[in-house]
Amino acid sequence: MAQNYDVIVIGSGPGGYIAAIRAAQLGLKTAIVEREHLAGICSNWGCIPTKALLRSAEIFHYAKHPGDYGVKIEGSVTPDLKAIVARSRGIAQRMNGGVGFLMKKNKVDIIWGEAKLSKPGEIVVSKTSKKPVEPQAPLPKNVLPEGTYTAKHIVIATGARPRALPGIEPDGKLIWTYFEAMKPEEMPKSLLVMGSGAIGIEFASFYRTLGVDVTVVEVMSTVMPVEDAEISALAKKQFEKQGMRIHLEAKVTKVEKAANSITAHVEMKDGKVEKITADRMISAVGVQANIENIGLEALGVKTDRGFIAIDGYGRTNVPGIYAIGDVAGPPMLAHKAEHEAVICIEKIAGLPNVHPMDKLKIPGCTYCHPQVASVGLTEAKAKEQGREIRVGRFPFVANGKAIALGEDQGLVKTIFDKKTGELLGAHLVGAEVTELIQGFVVAMNLETTEEELMHTIFPHPTISETLKESVLDAYGRALNA
Repeated sequence: MAQNYDVIVIGSGPGGYIAAIRAAQLGLKTAIVEREHLAGICSNWGCIPTKALLRSAEIFHYAKHPGDYGVKIEGSVTPDLKAIVARSRGIAQRMNGGVGFLMKKNKVDIIWGEAKLSKPGEIVVSKTSKKPVEPQAPLPKNVLPEGTYTAKHIVIATGARPRALPGIEPDGKLIWTYFEAMKPEEMPKSLLVMGSGAIGIEFASFYRTLGVDVTVVEVMSTVMPVEDAEISALAKKQFEKQGMRIHLEAKVTKVEKAANSITAHVEMKDGKVEKITADRMISAVGVQANIENIGLEALGVKTDRGFIAIDGYGRTNVPGIYAIGDVAGPPMLAHKAEHEAVICIEKIAGLPNVHPMDKLKIPGCTYCHPQVASVGLTEAKAKEQGREIRVGRFPFVANGKAIALGEDQGLVKTIFDKKTGELLGAHLVGAEVTELIQGFVVAMNLETTEEELMHTIFPHPTISETLKESVLDAYGRALNA
């Protein structure tokens, strides 16, 4: 006999496990289905372990340039690849175990296996064919086996996987996805990165900092194409200063494989084809949603361009079936999935004043060196909308704390509606901007005007003072530049 729940969540990534926790907090009997590893791609193969790799690269960078800070280090400084990878994987395992603890703490049942929608309100869970690449943290004791389960509400949070281009499919040896790039057995001498979105440029930054010869190929006209063009140009300048080679408006049309290297045929902007040889290649051309083999077609759940179609509350066209996170469309960000999860569950629970997702107020962060962060409209988008705008800019080179840190290459750019003073967008490049961006996110959510930001006292000395100075600059009142 099928076990019945109020809510069943399929997938335990950032969206899935947050949905399960919030449902349990609201008194709903909840279960979560997972087929491979608790905490999903973000904690096991994405957001968290990549930051561990980048932190190791950062420490190596500082150790290689101690004289910049009046410090002398005797002897050579070398990266220990095995130890770097082991640290990153250990952190992933810790995150994995943390989600297991949270499920137990919130009395959420874990069902292990492959879930498929069999009919409205019912799923069948079969034995998973997936095998974790490495041992994960021990599972909690409240794990249930495969079988049939029913629920009033079923939330699909199956996430996404790397997208592959025909003829240039990753093979795990010479052409990597982020899975292989995160745990290389040996450091390549040269690397070609196809795609300069967040995933591609973060790995390019990691490997370049550790001394690898890195070439980036991007089909669009700017690196990190979703970012403001001015910020992208400044970031590109810094990447090239570090020794990266970046080809824009270029595409890989063919890859030839040798025993231990690849040769990519790259069609450049002028139409000429250049052959680039590298030890390894990372394919970072985006991700695609995991919508296959979960029963969507049989139940008539609508999809749109490869994603499950939802409204602002995560509801699909089929009553009782919801979708959140990457499987429900861009932006493909963990924090978007988490917030979407809370909205969806609170709507299910009938809480009052549940607001739909406002995608313009979702920040984006790229943890390369220098970091890039943004929220809201770019300057180009604001102009496309016919807005009259004021644009403020403030460089890190005029900020005392940034100078003291030796991190004086950066910029804060703010965009305001000229008539109302509404903050339309903020775009940052430089040290720790992924931490600073939240100040602008809060301001936008509170519908703060330029006047209120100008009257806010920022602590001195901090890099955060660049935020206020950028606002002041938009109105011709910058004090330190």
